[in-house]
Amino acid sequence: MSKRRKTKTSKKGTTIGIIFAFLFIIYAFGSQSNGDNNSSSKQSSRVERRSSSAGDGSSKETSRHASEHAKASSNQEHSTSKVQHSTKHQKTADLVAELAAKNYHSGQAAYINVNGGNSTLKASDWTSNHIKYADLDGLNRTAAANTAYLESRNVANDSLRTTQTVYPTGWHQKFINHTAIINRGHMIAYSLSKGISVDGTYNPSDQSGDQNNPKNLFTQTAFSNQRVQTIYETKVRDALRDGERVIYQVQPIFRGSELMARGVHLQALSTNGELNFNVYLFNVQPGVVFDYSSGRSKIDHSMTVPTPAGAPTFYDNNSFGSDHRYRSHHSTWGTAAGAYATYRIYKHYRYHHDYYKNYSHPKYHYYHRY
Repeated sequence: MSKRRKTKTSKKGTTIGIIFAFLFIIYAFGSQSNGDNNSSSKQSSRVERRSSSAGDGSSKETSRHASEHAKASSNQEHSTSKVQHSTKHQKTADLVAELAAKNYHSGQAAYINVNGGNSTLKASDWTSNHIKYADLDGLNRTAAANTAYLESRNVANDSLRTTQTVYPTGWHQKFINHTAIINRGHMIAYSLSKGISVDGTYNPSDQSGDQNNPKNLFTQTAFSNQRVQTIYETKVRDALRDGERVIYQVQPIFRGSELMARGVHLQALSTNGELNFNVYLFNVQPGVVFDYSSGRSKIDHSMTVPTPAGAPTFYDNNSFGSDHRYRSHHSTWGTAAGAYATYRIYKHYRYHHDYYKNYSHPKYHYYHRY
C-alpha cells in the first residue's frame, strides 16, 4: 500500500516536472523570438538611419557637384572670354605691326584695302550713340583706335568750327607755294561728331563737332587728310544722312617710337551692312618726304602721289589756303612763319574773284575736312 502511493506520487511529480519544463521551453522560445524581433527592429532602424544619412549625404554631394559644375562653367566662360579678348587683341597688334612695316614708294596708290576691303567690326556692337576715345600712349600719341557709334544727329555743319590749339606729336608745319603740308587730322571727323562731348557721351545741348580734343588729333599730311580720308568720311556722312547707324573706327599707325604716323587705318560698317569698308591710307604728301621719327620734312619733287578716284576737287591748288576757317583750324597759327604765310595767302587772294568764289562755294565746305 505504501509502495503503491510512492509510485503514484513519483509519477505525479514527473508529470509536473514535464509540464514546467514545457512551459519553460515555450517561455524561452518566446523571449528569443521577441529579442530577435527587437534586434531586427533595431537593425532595421539602424539601416534606415544609415540610409537616411546616406540620402542626405548624397543630396549634399549632388548639390556640391552642381555648385562646382556651375562654378566651373562660369570660370570656363570667363576663361573663354579672356582668350577671345586676348586673341582679338593679338590680332589687332599683329595688324598694326604689319601696317606699320609698310613703306610707301613714289607713284603707288595712296591707300590699300585691308581684309579685302571688308570691315572686321560687328554691327551688333552698336548699342548707343557715343564715341570711345582711347587714351594717349606713353609718348602722347593717339596710337590706339577711336571707335564711333554714330547716327544721323551726329552730322555737323561748319558754322561752329573754332581755332585749333592742340599740337599733336610730330607737328612741324611747312608751307610750299602758300600751301600747308600738314593738318591737325581728326580721327573722328568734326563733321561726324556733332553733340559728342570730350568724354565720348552724347550731349544734345552741344551742337558742335569734336574740336581741340588731344585724344582725337594726329599730325596728318594735307593730301592724306583732304584728298583721301575725306572720301571715306563722305561715305559715312552719306550713310548717316540716309538714316543709317554706323560704327566708324580710326587708328593712326606709328612705327616703333616714331612721333608722326606712317598712315591711318579706317574701317566702317553700317548696321544694315550697306556701308562696309576697310582701308589703310599712307600719310604722304606729293613733293615732300618726311622723317617720321620727328615729323620734320624736306622738299623732294620726285615724290609723286596719285590722286585717288573720288577725291574732292577745288578751284585751284591753293584754294584751301584762302579759307580763314581752314587756316585757324589746322595749320598756321602755331608759328610766326605760319602767321606770316597766312597774311601772304590772304593778301594774294583778297583782291581776286577766286577768293570770294572759293570761300562761298558749298561744295568746298561739304568736302573740306578741318
